[in-house]
Amino acid sequence: MNVDPFSLPLSGPLVTARETISQRSGFVVRYDHRGETGVGEATPLPGWTESLDDCQRGLDDATTVAADGGHTDVLLSLDAASVPAARHGFATALLDADAKADSVPLYQWFDSDRHCNRVPVNATVGDGPPDETAAAVERAVAAGYDCCKLKVGKRTVDEDIERVRTVRERVDEDVTVRADANGAWSHEEAADAIDRLAPLDVSYVEQPLPADDLTGHAELRGNGVGIALDESLVGRRVDSVLDADAADVLILKPMVLGGPGNAHTLALRAREQGVEPVVTTTIDAVVARLAALHVAAAIPDVAACGLATGDRLAADLAPDPTTVTDGSMSVPQSAGLGIDPTEVETDA
Repeated sequence: MNVDPFSLPLSGPLVTARETISQRSGFVVRYDHRGETGVGEATPLPGWTESLDDCQRGLDDATTVAADGGHTDVLLSLDAASVPAARHGFATALLDADAKADSVPLYQWFDSDRHCNRVPVNATVGDGPPDETAAAVERAVAAGYDCCKLKVGKRTVDEDIERVRTVRERVDEDVTVRADANGAWSHEEAADAIDRLAPLDVSYVEQPLPADDLTGHAELRGNGVGIALDESLVGRRVDSVLDADAADVLILKPMVLGGPGNAHTLALRAREQGVEPVVTTTIDAVVARLAALHVAAAIPDVAACGLATGDRLAADLAPDPTTVTDGSMSVPQSAGLGIDPTEVETDA
């Protein structure tokens, strides 16, 4: 097991719950298994996963375990609840090697009966004024996207409703519109917003309330706009969210959940309970984006996912083998993730 650090500049600042960051730093993990070298990525994100230092300590400990034990011992040493990004890095490398050894793309390693060439993806639009927001959506639709997610919550509810209304006046009704409040609303504001968003045919609102308010989210359901939970999955078992009937949609980030395997398992569990999974990245480099893409590709009839995030990076670890055309992302059909570990350079 080899671990190499990297740092990649962003094309523009990324605002998180804790800070504004200008680069994504993490670790490339390589692991030899079944005669193949698998590659993984551990890229922690403040507010979502462990810190960079904790990620490194987790991977250092795992490297020591790997020197004396097998991959099962390594996985057991990496707790998804405390070091999810570190576990994601190793788990992805292990799965990449397994899929290569079996001569199948990773999504078919999850489901051997699946064949998927493309996964639908959404465009994300910031929180600009109404005309600016609508213009950005129009550009996305012209580029082929039929699903757009609007950032809301930083402005008043009245202002956000006007933004969504302006978008709806500019684009056809067959364009799916989602909203992401990042937990910014009170229960009263969220109820008001949902009541006014329903006639505007908004598919769902992502994280309308703070992460801990599962009861509040459950009460918001059934009012004409779906409820999607994202931040509520951080540091909490997904079973507790499902048991609370708090969501119509789960936003699954493999980096936050401890690896692609965990994300795929949770997606199937959600489906069994009538909750739709949507797979997204945490603004990762190409290795982790591919892992998330394969998770989405293994889910039948998956809704548009938040995977088209490569343009948020000014540089990457390797050439991206995927393309985004007409609102969907191509899925590599070569074995494993679809990337050659020798092309992954941490000094990019």
